[in-house]
Amino acid sequence: MKPTRIEKIETILWERWLLVRVYCEDGTVGVGEAGVHGWQRPTETMLRMFEPYLLGKDPSQIEHHCQYLYRNSHFMGSVVQGAISAIDIALWDAKGKRLGVPIYELMGGQTRHKVRCYMHVGGNTADELAEDAVRQVRAGFSAVRFTPFAPEYWLHRTYSEWADEAVNRVGAVREAVGPAIDVCVEIHRQMNPSESISLGRRLEQFNPFFYEDPMLPDSPDVMGEVQRRGNLPIATGERFTTIFEFQQLLEARACAYVRPDLCLCGGLSGCKKVAAMAEAQHVKVIPHNPLSPISTAACVQLDACIPNFALQEYTGESEPPKSDLLINPLKLEDGFLIVPDGPGLGVELNEKALTAHPFTDKVLDTPLHEDGSVADR
Repeated sequence: MKPTRIEKIETILWERWLLVRVYCEDGTVGVGEAGVHGWQRPTETMLRMFEPYLLGKDPSQIEHHCQYLYRNSHFMGSVVQGAISAIDIALWDAKGKRLGVPIYELMGGQTRHKVRCYMHVGGNTADELAEDAVRQVRAGFSAVRFTPFAPEYWLHRTYSEWADEAVNRVGAVREAVGPAIDVCVEIHRQMNPSESISLGRRLEQFNPFFYEDPMLPDSPDVMGEVQRRGNLPIATGERFTTIFEFQQLLEARACAYVRPDLCLCGGLSGCKKVAAMAEAQHVKVIPHNPLSPISTAACVQLDACIPNFALQEYTGESEPPKSDLLINPLKLEDGFLIVPDGPGLGVELNEKALTAHPFTDKVLDTPLHEDGSVADR
């Protein structure tokens, strides 16, 4: 591989997401994505702050560049890590393209040829949730994920009311899809530890595949207590930005599944490290993936090269704007994403789509409880 240098960093605010392209002097272009929910503009500014350092550098020195950018300041956080993650993914994409191989070949080689996905389902009532779950099962998915209560329940109802409703909804979905389908329950951090333990025990009868974010992720020790007493396999980690947070989570034995976000937790480099840490604790990986098809493509490359992969979050990419972004979209067959064999991420951006969907700024609409106090988003 002939040496080359980074000559340009391009940021693209597209729809609700932030993409980045790294241009190399030899004509190679790597694509990445930053995953800070709602704060794409500040993250774009951070990428522009990184650009002077990156210009003229060897794009193959991925770990060195990520360490340099991460250790650059006393103060770190999601905006910094989102920007680093985007650069990391783009540099891996460029390296794969320069060598003519998929990223997974550069990260240990292929462990699987397709990636099992779970699909989000929704509905305002238990019946609507069950109907949507059945629809996705018929489409080929063997795992479905949903939140078992509507916002009005946890904002404006008593715990008893919305806990009863959660049990009703999970039961309705389980009955509708049958025992062979994996049912994944997302709590979105809306309960305190005692509430989540209590609800978890009631949901045991439905055999959930995972119980996601049953409380705020601030205390791994307390999350460990919920895991021990709640008797459900906890999945968590989507808000974490460093391997060190996952280390604390794993040391506390606080989950059965880790949920690193490749566009937030150090890109492919950072999340490969998280997967290795989890493997040593017999914990499996379910990458967080609520973003664009670039995030999905990066997740699939990670999934393809780790031994402890469990499931891949998938929100559907067959409708605009997501369906417009890639020239060669990833193939979905019977609930599995097929691992592409093209170089780098295995996908290419559709230039026309980049101008067809203007960026939408975040609206500050933090939810409030009935008494006026602030709830967690």
